[in-house]
Amino acid sequence: MILNRRDIFKNTMDHKEVGRILVDQGKQVGSIHKFGYGKIREVMDLPVRGGRILDRMSQCVVSDEDLLEAWGIDFRWLIPNWVQITEIDESHYRNLFGVLFKDSGDYFSVYDAPLKDKPIEVLEDYPWPNTHDPDMFSGLKEEARRLSEETDYVIGADGIKGGIFQTSLELRGYDQLYMDFALDPDYSHALLRKVTDLYKEMYTHYMKEVGEYIQLVYLTDDFGSQNSMLMSPDMWEEFLKPYEGELIKQIKSLAPHVKLMFHTDGSVLPIINGMIDMGVDILNPVQTSVKELEDTASLNENYGNRISFHGALDVQNVMVNASPEEIRLEVNRRICDLGKGGGYIISTCHNIGYDIPPENLKAFYEAVHEFADYPLKRLS
Repeated sequence: MILNRRDIFKNTMDHKEVGRILVDQGKQVGSIHKFGYGKIREVMDLPVRGGRILDRMSQCVVSDEDLLEAWGIDFRWLIPNWVQITEIDESHYRNLFGVLFKDSGDYFSVYDAPLKDKPIEVLEDYPWPNTHDPDMFSGLKEEARRLSEETDYVIGADGIKGGIFQTSLELRGYDQLYMDFALDPDYSHALLRKVTDLYKEMYTHYMKEVGEYIQLVYLTDDFGSQNSMLMSPDMWEEFLKPYEGELIKQIKSLAPHVKLMFHTDGSVLPIINGMIDMGVDILNPVQTSVKELEDTASLNENYGNRISFHGALDVQNVMVNASPEEIRLEVNRRICDLGKGGGYIISTCHNIGYDIPPENLKAFYEAVHEFADYPLKRLS
């Protein structure tokens, strides 16, 4: 019996070794920087062209269908439209929350935190986004229906840009919000409460549009750095877990069949149990350049029966510096470590920068398809 992609996805989420390891690419975190897209297409013997910007901040692009097919990608992502953007000039814009971004050359970075040094009373009068803007999800229902009826791809609802924590940091300022956690918890909770309510409203509209057609939803918020968490686990439990969990609960109440994939970079091993508690089904990106996540066999052994994993192919060192044969061995290792017992989707663990040789990407996807079938075969 030949299973289609959605059947394999269901079995993967049920932690069964059925069919093969699925492969993903093309969502908000995990796409290709615009400066490298044409060279990648050239290496794949596809017509060289630029791509439509997917993420204004990171300057990554939407991968064209011919590239997704050439790489054998099993997922297709619905991308919310960028709305309520205020264009300042060629180098500056404000997003829907009013945060100012500046062109840094390769990407746009936060340039102004509009709530920094503002008292808590300002939160009531701040010009919050229109969460009922129909343009945010225009056309997505039709695309979701088409993909559902005409293909067997796993359909994902890519995240609305930002997250509860990220947006709060951008509004209040990184240094100020961390100080608030310690010195002004009332302000922290008031801001997180407001931002959470806004995201709940937006995701309610999103799920009403596409919920019946999709298999998973993607949320993003970074809790870890390269060497540690961005806050203590206790502080995460107090300030972030309740709000993130509330949003996840809201999404699953509207689309009970969906799986929730959550992106957090960095050293987050101390809170994996907490993320499971708050309803995360799939942990992304499994940043293997972080020391505590490098041992993916141990990670799977300790948590793999309760959560699935997505990513694990390092873009900081391995994909940049390794030879194609070294990449082949790395792919085999991660597939055999994390694919044991099911519950693994392979992908690069972050965006594909233009510092990654296109030949290495080609080698990566060739190796994925060489080793993806169950039963898994470890080379060493």
